[in-house]
This record gives sequence, structure tokens and C-alpha cells, in this order.
Amino acid sequence: MAEIRIEGVSKLFGDNYAVRDANLTIRDQEFLVLLGPSGCGKTTLLRAVAGLGMADAGQILIDGRDVTYLPPGERKISMVFQSYAIFPHMTVRDNIGFGLRMNKTPKAEITRRVDEAAELLHIEDLLERRPSDMSGGQRQRVAVARALAMQAQVLLMDEPLSNLDALLRLEMRAELKRLLSEVQATTIYVTHDQIEALSMGDRIAVMRDGVIQQCDQPSTVYSEPANQFVGSFIGNPPMNFIDGTVHGSGGDLVAEFDGNRLAPTAETSQALERLSGAAVRLGIRAENMQTLSEPADGAIEVTVSVVEPLGSQNLLTIDLGGNRLKVSTHPTFSVSPGDRVWLRLPENHVRWIDPETELVVA
Repeated sequence: MAEIRIEGVSKLFGDNYAVRDANLTIRDQEFLVLLGPSGCGKTTLLRAVAGLGMADAGQILIDGRDVTYLPPGERKISMVFQSYAIFPHMTVRDNIGFGLRMNKTPKAEITRRVDEAAELLHIEDLLERRPSDMSGGQRQRVAVARALAMQAQVLLMDEPLSNLDALLRLEMRAELKRLLSEVQATTIYVTHDQIEALSMGDRIAVMRDGVIQQCDQPSTVYSEPANQFVGSFIGNPPMNFIDGTVHGSGGDLVAEFDGNRLAPTAETSQALERLSGAAVRLGIRAENMQTLSEPADGAIEVTVSVVEPLGSQNLLTIDLGGNRLKVSTHPTFSVSPGDRVWLRLPENHVRWIDPETELVVA
């Protein structure tokens, strides 16, 4: 087993917290993604797990063993860096086997492991080349193969695909997901790319300003964000937000925004009761709004300002009072800038947010 427990870990640079009181359990053989914008602390947390930057507080346990203050070589981990970090003067074979040689692994075992790792990454025919004779994608495969050859129980990956072009990233995402399911290592993967996170991770831990905001399955993080930041960071386009006020109580409770009214379900009304008479913020995804070309009961009349044909969908920019929303429609939905359309906001897709705390209430 290679369960990783991060318990109350903090890291300071001067008087500033890069990571604050992080608590995470990464299950054996799980693929966990640390996701967040640049400077949010995800790489700092990964380096603390690797032993490349010691935590100032808290504990890190791997397979029940406290490794908080152990050097990297004693943690039984492998790491893949953003910059590849492969030696330009060595062949691919020598690069993959470097860590094994440092551990004084027998030559026959090194040969076997290097060949196995190269086969997994489909780079068997590159073993005698040097990095200068390879593309960026091939170099990245070498870096991954070197980590796998160590057969460590824990694999740490720090934005390994960020230096690749878009098409190659797409290919490598699928390759890595297949590969890691085969090797069954416990993996922590750092990225700022939400598509990588949503498509690859078993769970996603979203970070902001050194604090873990939410950790859950990708579908849950996307459809049920814990707060406004998670909703705005996850998704392309990000979640729409509409400011309004809550009035009434019980079954008569309604949200009003720009002269429109939306009645929540009975279950949601109970959660919103404490905001009655106060501000509320509605969050809804672009694809969850229903767009109509004619008036209908419960539909809101709005103006289209921009139409972006994206092949599989049309993305509309809608003016709703003081709010500008993104709405996804079927590509056959015919509309032009300046046209009036009607929107329905299905209540089961609305997230209700307390503007003061930015936490999702219901």
C-alpha cells in the first residue's frame, strides 16, 4: 500500500503562507490532481511531499510512515518535473536508468526495468538517441519512463505537460491516464489546466492562496462547487453569477434579480431562509440554461450581444440587466447579435451563494 496522508501541513516564505493547514488523504493507487492558478501553493505542497521543501508545520505520512523530515531519497518516491530534467549528454537508455544506477541496482535488473519502462511509453526505438535528437513530447516520455523505472509506490508529477503544444498535450493526457492505471502507483499530479484535471484525476483538490478549497470527484467539483472561486475557476466558460436578493419565507421564499423572480425548491428554501431580506448570488453553468426563440412561461427575455460559433455549440454572450452571461446553445439555434431570446434557469442546476462568504448555501 502507498496511502499518503497530509495532516495540517503549512509552509511559510517569510511572513507569507504558501500552504496553510493542508489536510488530504490520497488513497492507495489513487490519481489525485492538485489544481489551481499560478502561485496558489500546489507545487509547494507537492515539494513538501517529495522532501524538496520541508514543511514548517504538520505531518506527511506515506504508507503510515512519518516522512515529514526525511530526505527525498528515503521516501520511496519518483518525480516528474515540468522541465523534463533529463541529461543532454546521456542516451535515452542511460537517462532512464540513471536513478537505478545511483541505487546500485544490478546491471541485469537495470536493463530489464529500462526496457519495460521504454515499452510502456512506446519509446523502445529511441533508447540509443540523445535528447537533442528528440521532440519535446519524446523527451517528456523519457522523463516519465525514468520515474516509472524506479518502481516507486508514489509518483509525483509537477505540470509535466505544460511545455507541450495543445495537440501533443491531448495525446499525452490519454497516454498518461492509460499508463498510470497499468502501473497502479499512487499519484499526485499538479496542474493549472482544468481540462487535464477533469479528464485525468480520480479526485481533484482545488487550491487558492495556499488553502484547499474543495477535494472531490471531478464531476462533483464541476457541478457542485463548494464556493464561488471553485465555480469560477472550473469550467470553460466559467460558471455564470447573477446578483439578487431573497424575499419571503418558507414556501413563499423567492429570489429577485433585475426585475425577475426565481422560486427555489422546498429543500433549497430551507437552506436559504437565513438569507431572507439579504443579498444572494445565483451560479449556473452555460450549458444548463435553456434558450428559447419565443416567449414562454418562466422564461426571461434577454438580449444577445455576441455569438461565437464553436462547431459543437454556439456560445452566446447575453446581457441580463447588469450581468453579462455566457450561454451554450445547439449549433442549429439561429441567432444574431442584437436579437431577443428567452432564458429558463432550471432550479435544480442553480447554485445559491452567500455573497459575503462566497460559500455555496444550496
